[in-house]
Amino acid sequence: MSVRIAIPKGHLEADSTRLLQDSGIGVVGGGGRELFAKTNDPEIELVFVRAEDIPDFVAGGSTDLGITGHDLVREKNVDVVELLDLKFGYTRMVLAAPETSGIRTPADLRPGLRVATEFPNLTLRYFREKGIDVNIIRVTGATEISPLIGVADLITDVVETGYTLRVHGLRVVDVILESTARLIANKQSLEEKRDKIEGIKLALESVTRARGKKLVLMNVPEEKLEEIKRIMPGMAGPTVSKVEAAVPMLAVQAVVEGSDVYRVIRLAKQAGARDILVVPIERVVP
Repeated sequence: MSVRIAIPKGHLEADSTRLLQDSGIGVVGGGGRELFAKTNDPEIELVFVRAEDIPDFVAGGSTDLGITGHDLVREKNVDVVELLDLKFGYTRMVLAAPETSGIRTPADLRPGLRVATEFPNLTLRYFREKGIDVNIIRVTGATEISPLIGVADLITDVVETGYTLRVHGLRVVDVILESTARLIANKQSLEEKRDKIEGIKLALESVTRARGKKLVLMNVPEEKLEEIKRIMPGMAGPTVSKVEAAVPMLAVQAVVEGSDVYRVIRLAKQAGARDILVVPIERVVP
């Protein structure tokens, strides 16, 4: 049973295709101006489209699955299922005002303000929840210049670092939404092709779980095992096995967050561990 996946063109494309490659699904062809690509699985086809269009494509059944931003799914307000947070493409949708406006916090907002945005639905929802009537001005790009040319008093925009806002003399007043790339599914496809879709989800999830993790292996004196276990608990506790050696030794291994490897090695070495190996992990299947 074939499955079609919508892949976003633009800033999410490289991470999306890398995820497919690392998962073993692969990308055969595609790229550049090509809209379609095959994969290592003859039952999985890829179509490359704008991230903004993917929620509609998936909801309408043109594709079974899609990778797009959570912010775009919320903006479109379509009836799809978010299957997986892919942990890349982190952004924030923020409300921003000119430094000279005197608006510093949401408490400074007042009715009648003009708000320029590419996300009118999320913006309107935000102000409705606060009980403030505003005038929404929809723009299709360069939102940050709207206050500078007198088009709007405020903007809502998606930012990664906020650098562009600062360059244009804007400051963040509030964070409306935090977003990452998500794997989304058409509801009917999920019912009719559940086994295939669950297999795709598992493949992608196994790579996502492995990112940032390392396998740490070491030999430790038998009497130091409890101390080592406190140092490197791992995902479900370390794996321990006996080492055939003249001196009683145990082999200990555990999956450790990459950011914690330095601490683990330092403390383990102090506790008497030796022959320490740190190995990259490609997948973690729960």
